[in-house]
Amino acid sequence: MNLRMKISSNPHIRSRVTTNGIMAAVIISLLPAAGFGIYNFGSRAAAVILVTVASTVLTEFLFGLYKKKTTITDLSAVVTGLLLALNLPVNLPLWMAVLGGIFAILVVKMLFGGLGQNFMNPALAARCFLLISFPAQMTNFEYDAYTGATPLASLKAGESVDVLDMVIGRTAGTIGETSMIALIVGACFLILLGIIDLRIPGSYIVSFVLFAGIFGGRGFDPAYLSAQVAGGGLMLGAFFMATDYVTRPITPKGQYLFGIFLGIMTGIFRIFGPGAEGVSYAIILGNLLVPLIEKCTMPRAFGVKRAFRQGGGS
Repeated sequence: MNLRMKISSNPHIRSRVTTNGIMAAVIISLLPAAGFGIYNFGSRAAAVILVTVASTVLTEFLFGLYKKKTTITDLSAVVTGLLLALNLPVNLPLWMAVLGGIFAILVVKMLFGGLGQNFMNPALAARCFLLISFPAQMTNFEYDAYTGATPLASLKAGESVDVLDMVIGRTAGTIGETSMIALIVGACFLILLGIIDLRIPGSYIVSFVLFAGIFGGRGFDPAYLSAQVAGGGLMLGAFFMATDYVTRPITPKGQYLFGIFLGIMTGIFRIFGPGAEGVSYAIILGNLLVPLIEKCTMPRAFGVKRAFRQGGGS
């Protein structure tokens, strides 16, 4: 009788949930926002989405040929490209969108070991890279009917905004951030499937609302706070990027702390910073703090006591 035990690497708990299954669910959940973006901005939005997704998939495919290992079947490159495209203005030159896709996959993801090894969200890192490299093009949201400032910019300037238009999506902005309804529909789909929960998005949004109410200068004015929540990339970031499995804390307490940190940082960027937005930079900074958050919130194993120093007395 063969008594040898089979030894394998962790994890040892098996599940029917697969990486490409999760990524496929995320892609489906982003379709309402992408579809509304195309409806809102026209065929130019579809071109930006297709070009960006193609650049991320092709970059990962070519890198896989170099490493003799194909990884595009897990669909993570498609998710990265789609998220990046939804964070771009519709009139951005297509070559810049391609450059962002290459940066996201090659620099942020593959050079650090591929999926699961990147220390920050690739799509947001690429967006920040484009914002730093091409600030004029990345902050130009004028397109056809939308010739004025974004609602958040108008709000920061002390002007009034139409909250209903912001909720529906009849506003200027990036391709995927304008319709709060479309984003919530996609988020509910992920929550019902158990892909994400409300720990990070809930603590993120609540802490941001409290911060904006205390320091925004208008108190807890419902119209002002509703516009802050509906405007910009808050909903897109809270539900689809802050919840990224790789770059979020794994501990429940850490996820709450992570969300609170994001809410406070977004409030600081939006209210005290020179720009009207701050979600991207807040999440990137939060990603960098994830190892520290996990170290501080990791539960102790059962039966293990905390180490302490013994004094010199009796």
